Amino acid sequence: MIRVWFMGGILAASATAVAAQREHEIRIEDYFTLAWVREVALSPDGKHVAYTEERWEEADAKRNRDLWVVDVATQERRRLTFDPSKDQHPVWSADGRFVYLTSGVERAGEEKPPLDGKNQVWRISPDGGEPQAVTRVEDGIGLFDLSRDGKTLYYTVGVEKIDPEWEELRRRYDGLEYGHGVTEFSELWKLDLESWRAEKLVDERRVIGQLSVSPDEHRIAMLTTPDEELIHNEGWSRVDIYDAVTKTVETLTPDGWREDHPSPFGWLNESTWSDDGQALAFSVSFDGYPSRVYVAEWTAGELPRPRELERPEIVTVMGGSLAWKPASRNLSFVGHEHARSRIYAFTDLRGGKQGPTITITPGDVTIDGYSFAAGSDTLAVITSTPTDPPDIYLVNTEGVTERMTKINPQVDSWKLPRISLVQWKGDGGREIEGVLELPPDYDPDDGPLPLIVHIHGGPTAATLYRFRFRQYGRTALAARGYALLSPNYRGSTGYGDDFLVELIGRENDVDVKDILSGVDAMIERGIADPERLGVMGWSNGGFLTNCLIAVTNRFKAASSGAGVIDQVLQWAIEDTPGHVINFMDGRYPWDGPGPFVDGSPLYGLGSARTPTLIHVGGGDARVPLEHARTLHRALKFYLKVPAELIVYPDEPHGLEKYEHQKAKMEWDHAWFDRYILGE
Repeated sequence: MIRVWFMGGILAASATAVAAQREHEIRIEDYFTLAWVREVALSPDGKHVAYTEERWEEADAKRNRDLWVVDVATQERRRLTFDPSKDQHPVWSADGRFVYLTSGVERAGEEKPPLDGKNQVWRISPDGGEPQAVTRVEDGIGLFDLSRDGKTLYYTVGVEKIDPEWEELRRRYDGLEYGHGVTEFSELWKLDLESWRAEKLVDERRVIGQLSVSPDEHRIAMLTTPDEELIHNEGWSRVDIYDAVTKTVETLTPDGWREDHPSPFGWLNESTWSDDGQALAFSVSFDGYPSRVYVAEWTAGELPRPRELERPEIVTVMGGSLAWKPASRNLSFVGHEHARSRIYAFTDLRGGKQGPTITITPGDVTIDGYSFAAGSDTLAVITSTPTDPPDIYLVNTEGVTERMTKINPQVDSWKLPRISLVQWKGDGGREIEGVLELPPDYDPDDGPLPLIVHIHGGPTAATLYRFRFRQYGRTALAARGYALLSPNYRGSTGYGDDFLVELIGRENDVDVKDILSGVDAMIERGIADPERLGVMGWSNGGFLTNCLIAVTNRFKAASSGAGVIDQVLQWAIEDTPGHVINFMDGRYPWDGPGPFVDGSPLYGLGSARTPTLIHVGGGDARVPLEHARTLHRALKFYLKVPAELIVYPDEPHGLEKYEHQKAKMEWDHAWFDRYILGE
């Protein structure tokens, strides 16, 4: 058994672990051997951990996600599901006999539920066997939650409604796409798991985006929007409470509750009940601003007023990560702090008071998910290190950590990049930090290396201090002899509220300067060769790649993925336009073009000379392909700059298919090798 513990801020392995010989040279194909842990659920008795795992099983398909369970005592793993589907949201029954989950199982020739590919709730024994369909709803279910005693299942179904105005024409021509007026609203249902009788609880004109049933089942929290348009999640979302006694719905967040927010375009992430059922916590996130956390406490049966919690200034709360510690009023969350991702907790949230914020998982850790066992302080976490992809560990009250899985043993033989944190002075003397990857056999005496600047998306995100192998550059490029710098530029999470909001109104300015100063620092330190520089990024990283090639020609090659080229165009066509409004400091296009022009790389593109490879998903709603087409047209046909446009058919904002991810990596490597190395 391998035990690890937090020692001096580092996740360390015991002497009983034998280090493997690292002789394998990493190739693109190795990426497709990796499996990824996505969700984790610790059983009520703490004896098993259920989790979902993604892996490639067909070369021309997307990754398949299945349910697994690991025995805590023996670390023995068991795969529970095998159908090609997306298994999600594992939840244990109170007695530990079953794991409930959602899945869209599709069997050839089946046209009726539950095997027609529509999402249903299933349950399966942790000992294995055939999964049992719990719901058989025509067209499938949306969300579900299981009562604390395991006797009742709550779930939502969609019902299409057409607005009365123009209803006749919309029905007559129902094959057309309408900008609004046709909405799939949500109904909330209750299924008794003993009598198997279903009852509709809520049939209102709302769309339910998240569901949470209180432990005593007296109340159900629903995060709702007035319709299913994604832009209405930005600013129009609210917390509704269904009262099981009165059978009525009241809104916990009434009109005006957002008035003190830094932006009206915040979205609700999750809601979670304390064990006593008297406190509800939820969070609100924003593009460009820190997330906020609220708690509402019921005292005399009246609808309470939510109060905002005080947050540690240096830690960025990650939306969607709230969970109450069992049998307490301590509220845990995942927070970013200086390229680490740890679990913290607000303490003593009772009677309108708040205790100190504590750190549950200290050290150089990056937590992706966690789960408490009922009535216990032990929790299961998904975490990765600079030498390991994500795995499952148990953490007890003393901070002792025991590894439960080793899902990717092949990595032990890989010659991994040398990962470190580096700092430099950015614009105005601000300290900027980034993750530096060097080839496994790097020797400073060999001289400076070709450097690729890898820029994270968001921008309200961060590159974390951990092993990362994806199609966006990390690991694979260092294996080819490049140095890779991932700057956490101004606007990144984990460096304090002020650092985060300094990007507002200053896109294509302070972020670009922070990145370029990082390049200068790597050159001054003898790491980077100034004549062999490249830049790449996806989403906001693609936007900043576009910005950089518009202001400097020092990069010999660029790879721009799903990047904005014009801020007015982005506001007009993306699915979350509040993003642009926030970073334009609350301005709209009709308030004047100045900030939108300043924040857009398009208007400085005339001097661009960097050979640029352009990637985009054909079905990308977040940064639609019109941006990529614009950039390609400008560079290739008007400026005569070497450029290639690659459109991945039907792909969303992130590439999902095996063939497309492999194609992106091979194109990137060939592009950089030609224009940086001259090969």
